[in-house]
Order: sequence, then structure tokens, then C-alpha cells
Amino acid sequence: MAKEKTIYTCTECGGTSPKWLGKCPHCTAWNTLIESVAENSSPVKNRFASLAKASEVTTLSDIEATDMARTPTGHEELDRVLGGGIVDGGVVLIGGDPGIGKSTLLLQALDSLQRAGLNTLYVTGEESGAQVALRSRRLGLDGSQVKVLAEIQLEKILATLEATRPAIAVIDSIQTVYSDQLTSAPGSVAQVRECAAHLTRYAKASGQSDGVARGRATCIVLVGHVTKEGALAGPRVLEHMVDTVLYFEGDTHSSFRLVRAIKNRFGAVNEIGVFAMTEKGLKGVTNPSAIFLSQHSEPVPGSCVLVTLEGTRPMLVEIQALVDNGGPSPRRLSVGLDRDRLAMLLAVLHRHAGVACMDQDVFVNAVGGVRISEPAADLSVMLAITSSLRGKPLPKGFIAFGEVGLAGEVRPAPRGQERLKEAAKLGFSVAVVPKANAPRKPIEGLIIHAVERVEQAMEVVRSLN
Repeated sequence: MAKEKTIYTCTECGGTSPKWLGKCPHCTAWNTLIESVAENSSPVKNRFASLAKASEVTTLSDIEATDMARTPTGHEELDRVLGGGIVDGGVVLIGGDPGIGKSTLLLQALDSLQRAGLNTLYVTGEESGAQVALRSRRLGLDGSQVKVLAEIQLEKILATLEATRPAIAVIDSIQTVYSDQLTSAPGSVAQVRECAAHLTRYAKASGQSDGVARGRATCIVLVGHVTKEGALAGPRVLEHMVDTVLYFEGDTHSSFRLVRAIKNRFGAVNEIGVFAMTEKGLKGVTNPSAIFLSQHSEPVPGSCVLVTLEGTRPMLVEIQALVDNGGPSPRRLSVGLDRDRLAMLLAVLHRHAGVACMDQDVFVNAVGGVRISEPAADLSVMLAITSSLRGKPLPKGFIAFGEVGLAGEVRPAPRGQERLKEAAKLGFSVAVVPKANAPRKPIEGLIIHAVERVEQAMEVVRSLN
């Protein structure tokens, strides 16, 4: 018997190599080549026939363009992340750690859509139908009419989709699905890539047949596994195939979950939805700022509230800093913030404000497990560090935001008016903001100090104390 030929496939880009290499020759990623059995060349001729739909060349002005119709899922926070609801013919990829609540949220959304009169289908490859039914009972979804299919073969799933024609179908998960046209095991790069391609093509073509409209197109939701680093497992090309990529974030030991949009062809990216895990499943949190603010009865040193912007939503987050005596090699540690940016801010603080932390350990944390990537957090971080170093709390009801440059200037943050209005709505009374973000009209209940440089911000804080 002839020995099976093996190839090495990159988990990042999907490229192949006849032998193992430390670095992928296609995308230059290190240690991403995985050995797999080479596919038989005989069925290649017909394998992609269903993906190659013919269409005529047309000009942009001749193409009828209409706004995408959206269907609310019945969960406001999920709709916010999706951009308003599900889109007919759209493909959504959602990933997250095991047990974080992906299947729970999707089952709740399917039940809400089914009760609204839509035809829904839940395809499970990791559980039996009885297990899904048991979970629905725990979630209080009594009498749910959501259709369930326990199947992992791609051809049978596509046949069921064609026969039932659901408005939305969930595939849980894409790593368990396999095609008979490939000999590799389910979860391999080739299987994941090809199964996702076929399901994506079905979603795009499901609204018409031979160029004739035949009803509502099916929205496909793919559940993906994640690696130990937190990235979606499988080739990165999977994220390019789909329309929307969502990530579940949060600690499994905490009751709060964040759903973040990383890619969205139909809405804003970096939009987040906040959920609380309860006995009856995931419930949307209407005021997420309350989660990320500490419950101090009185101000404490090292605490400064930031108004950050997540997608279209202004949100208040508490930044905490602790400055302590360090040894010969002081530590710089940040949780929820960029560590390299922290080192830069400490240098600016020393150079332009005369606040030295060279021999001190500096720890910075964003409360609630939220991750802040925007530079508008710079000023809050610097004020929190200064407050901890001097042992003096910032005034009660104090907020700050603004980007800090290497020359010590305080640069404006986008949509500053909305940030200030959100802070005033939640009862904050004093704000230090960049001069360019100062409102033209006073905001009731909020005293605003506009600054151009870091040293001016420090002087304002000293005068308030």
C-alpha cells in the first residue's frame, strides 16, 4: 500500500508547504505549520463548482443598491454590536473562551426570533438535541419552537438548509463540521476553510435561484473555537470570508460578559455589548458605566474616572493606579491598558510635569476587566499615577480624558461633547479636558477646565485640592 502523502498547512493564512518549516513562506508567521494528509487530486475538478456562480459584468450606476434590512434579535445589546440586528444573507462569526456563553446567547436570540414569527434553525455538532433542549429548559425557554439539527456533515446541513429555508441558522461550531470531499479530519485548516466557504456562499445565494428572487435570504451564524491566546482557531482567511466578527470577552469567574465587534461590513467596528450572566441566561446591561466604576463612598488616592468611547457609546471607566517603593528594577504593570504606552506616559510625566517615578513600582488597572485601546485615556492615567504618588485623592465627581503627546501637549479626543454630556448625566461635576474639546455652551452641573499641556492639568488638580 502506497504511503499517504503529507503536506504542512499554515493556521494563519492557509498556505501549504511540502515540508515543515519554522516560518511560513507565505505569511512569514512562526510555528504555524501543521502536518495534514494531502488531498486526492481527482475530486478537485468538481469540488468548487457550487461556489462558482456566473454573473455578468455591470457598472456601479446600473446596480440597484438598497439599504440592508435589519431584523432585531430581541436583545438590545446584541443588536447594538451587530449594527441594529441581523442582515438577510449576512454571515456572522462569533468566538470566545469555552463556557463564556456563546451558545447560551445564540439560543436565546433564536428563541426570540422564532417567537417573532421567523423560521430558525440551530445546528449543533458538539451536543445532542437532548442537551440543547435541557439548556433551553434551564434558560426558561419553555415551549420553544426553534428547530434543532444534530449533524456535522456539511452536505446534510446544506440539504437541510435548502429544505427548511430558515431566516437565521446557527452552526455550533464550524470546527466540528466536515465535508465528504475532503479526507482530513474535522477541525483541520482545509475542512474549516472549505466548510465556511460553502456556508457563506449558501447565505449569499439563498435569496435567489437562477437570478430570480425567491424570498428571504438566510443569515448564517458560525460559532468558532479560540486558541489559548484568545484568537479564533483556524486560518485567518476565515475572518475575511464572513461579514461580521464578534468576540466574547470577560472572565468566566465574573458575571459580566462583553461582546465586541472586530469586523462589521454592516455597522461600526469596536462596538461593544455588555451582558450579565444570570440563572436565566444572559441579560443586557443598560447602564454599563455602573460596572466599571468603583463603589467608593469617598474619593481614594490613585483613582481617576475616564470617559472612553466604545464604538458609538460613551462609557465611564475607573482607572486605578498604585505607586509603591520599588527595588533596583522597578516594575511597570498595566491591566486593560497598553504597557508600552504606560512607560511612555511615565517619561512624559517626569520630563514635563516634574513627577518622577523612576525608582517606584507603578501598577495601573482598568476596573471591571474592560480593555481600553484609545489614546484618550492618557490624561486619566497620568492623573491617577500622580494622585497615588502624592497620596492625595482627586476631587469627588472628577473626570478627565485627553491624549498626551511626547512634547507634553494635551490633544483632543473624538466626540468630546458626547463624553461630557454622559458624565454630566451620571452626576459628575468637575472635568479636565483638552482645550479643543471645551464646549461652546456650558453643560449644566459640570465645571470644565480646559488645558493645553500636562503641567496645566497638574496645576488645575492642585488648585482643586
